Amino acid sequence: MTRRRVVITGIGAITPIGNGADGLWDGVMADRSAVRLIDRFDATVFPSRIAAQVDDFDPADHLDARRARRLDRFSALSVAASRMAYEEAGLAGTVDAARTGVWIGSALGGVAFGEEQHAGFVARGVRGVAPTLALAVFGGAGASNVALDLGLTGPTVGNANSCASGAVAIGSAAAAIRDGTVDAALAGGAEAPLAPLTFGAFALIRVLSQRNDEPSTASRPFDRDRDGFVMGEGAAVLALEERGAASRRGARIIAEVVGFGASNDAYHMTAPRPDGRDAARAIRAALADARMAPERIGYLNAHGSSTPLNEPAEARAIRAAFGVLTDGIPVSGTKGLYGHALGASGAIEAAITALALERQVLPGTCNLAELDPTIDLTVLRTATAASVDAAVSTSFGFGGMNAALVLARDVP
Repeated sequence: MTRRRVVITGIGAITPIGNGADGLWDGVMADRSAVRLIDRFDATVFPSRIAAQVDDFDPADHLDARRARRLDRFSALSVAASRMAYEEAGLAGTVDAARTGVWIGSALGGVAFGEEQHAGFVARGVRGVAPTLALAVFGGAGASNVALDLGLTGPTVGNANSCASGAVAIGSAAAAIRDGTVDAALAGGAEAPLAPLTFGAFALIRVLSQRNDEPSTASRPFDRDRDGFVMGEGAAVLALEERGAASRRGARIIAEVVGFGASNDAYHMTAPRPDGRDAARAIRAALADARMAPERIGYLNAHGSSTPLNEPAEARAIRAAFGVLTDGIPVSGTKGLYGHALGASGAIEAAITALALERQVLPGTCNLAELDPTIDLTVLRTATAASVDAAVSTSFGFGGMNAALVLARDVP
């Protein structure tokens, strides 16, 4: 049987480098890091004091006043990005609500809001706690609020697969469309981790960059002098549809989601398996799911978190997955621009990869001054025009969670 095909018809994004599909792409092409000293709270007690903040997001610009007041930042980002994708795709009035699902991934969900409310509890007791607390901190809050906001009654799923969450959400949603469970979906990730204790938990285990005197060069994927990742925030959501339905209504098709693979290292909670064996399995599984030969891959958007341990392991995983083809695959890591938004990163990078395929321009790698000699990849330093039919986006996270997506240019 011919499989149902899954296409991307809309992109919603709220990121430190720009909002919406065009804003995100313009930020990528500008090749300018958004990382700076944190001013959201006092970070001077931590060894890392920098982050990639979204400074121009006001929920009231996207939601009605009552909803804007009631939702915490995580849920507001989820809803706002989903609305963008839904509207850009033109889904209103064209899809069956009962056959349209929502998949939103997030490593931390509403934890930062819970932290804020705990401070209110300590200071003022139960009267200092917002009545919406219980509805904000559970992992499915983002997906549930999106479904409620848009009246979508299909499957609604929130996952917390660490930094692979956004990619897992997109892969899971695409599988549901392909197997006929739903006909359309909103899928992606959202993260709002910039609160003192939440941020500090990562700073204290020393996984964050301490390049406080040079924030704009702190997130430097694959660079010899990288010293840790830079925390970011944001959201990206893709509107996914069965290709036939999208074509019949004349929708703009940005790219096609053709494959998804996942695995676990079962090695360590914070460190990747050094040989990249199981990360490579996720890539190979995505290619097998896509029914695509590795020779067709013309670009790879790497997880590239800017950490000393992760990137050599990722490079080994890529080489293990592609073998002798590896040298011919251009690779870039885009987190130098917007930091690492944890569970939202995979969705942001899937959006960037889709736009790269549509526009036939491959992003560069911001802040790459000197390639780490242990990383045996063809890493792009600057944006490059190229004719590419298919690409891979990888996401790897705490807990050994690995995910890979295969996207392709739409072919009739």
